[in-house]
Amino acid sequence: MAKATKKPLQVYLRSDQLDALRALAKRKGESIAGLVREGVDKLLDEVPPEDDPLLEVVGLFDSGLGDLSEKHDEYLAQMIEEENLSGA
Repeated sequence: MAKATKKPLQVYLRSDQLDALRALAKRKGESIAGLVREGVDKLLDEVPPEDDPLLEVVGLFDSGLGDLSEKHDEYLAQMIEEENLSGA
């Protein structure tokens, strides 16, 4: 996973969960926080794509370009070239 900025989060665990995490972290030579992040990643990977809330933004905007998904690289290159020519 790409390195990203981490944000603090307070979580309350049962004593048995915390004890098990401590033991696992010690065995693996990792931090409890690292194990929790790994667990969250695994949980999120299990979310079926159709249940991903980010899919709700698909189709919200109309670019006016019917072939944008096929030619997005060409359009980006054109936009960058135009910006460079205009000195933006």
